[in-house]
Amino acid sequence: MLTKVLISVKTYPTLSTKYNELVCTAGFLEDGSWVRIYPLPFRALERNQQYKKWQWIELDLELNTSDVRPESHKVLNLDSLEVVELLGTEQNWFKRKEVVNRGDVYDDLSVLIEKANKYNKLSLATFKPTRILDFIVEEVDREWNPEKLATLKAKAQQLSLFQTEAEVKKELKLADKLPYKFSYKFEDINGKQSTLMIEDWEIGALYWTCLQRCVGDEEKAVQQVKDKYLGFVENCEILLFLGTTKQFHGWASNPFVIIGVFYPQKESQSGLF
Repeated sequence: MLTKVLISVKTYPTLSTKYNELVCTAGFLEDGSWVRIYPLPFRALERNQQYKKWQWIELDLELNTSDVRPESHKVLNLDSLEVVELLGTEQNWFKRKEVVNRGDVYDDLSVLIEKANKYNKLSLATFKPTRILDFIVEEVDREWNPEKLATLKAKAQQLSLFQTEAEVKKELKLADKLPYKFSYKFEDINGKQSTLMIEDWEIGALYWTCLQRCVGDEEKAVQQVKDKYLGFVENCEILLFLGTTKQFHGWASNPFVIIGVFYPQKESQSGLF
């Protein structure tokens, strides 16, 4: 049976020796609950299947038993994926808020960590920070892990015996490695401070756009990204979409990262906030 999902999360791609390039894709079901679609090699999808954030899609899903995170599902048949309605930003994101508001919104990070680690009740959540204190930029490795790349190339050579050259190139189509890590430092309702990395595709795409606009000047590009995300703090009612990583789920002191930022403009009165 087809499941309807409103895509609200696409993370920046990472390398996987098993699946080549991985994008964590997650979104809301029609009742406002979360679902993760994993694995999903987004950039290997056909063009007419490449969905956008805030687009409803329909696809054939089942629980992913190889992933202990409770919301994780896998696609039974990629050919079943159909792209449907795109929810725009009209009326200050009204249609998007309507769906987000159907689910739970947390303000206590300790509650989330306990639900993830102690009870395995969730690995995805909508979180409202009490205050955002800073936007932090850190330089990281500029190239993909060479061991993983070597494994993927060897895998492609093996596959080339059975695939066309075009199919092999499609298998190895990789995103550029981001040379910086971007994080929000924030406070929850109890004053607990946390610094979590933002792994959203949107921030990665913004960096490359700014770099091009700044004619390769990384310092200026990074500052433009920082200005944009601090501007959200000043002008927007921010919600953070949090997700645990498979590696740290269930045991890390804080297994969450920021997998999406929801930023409608501030309003004097809002049904969501």
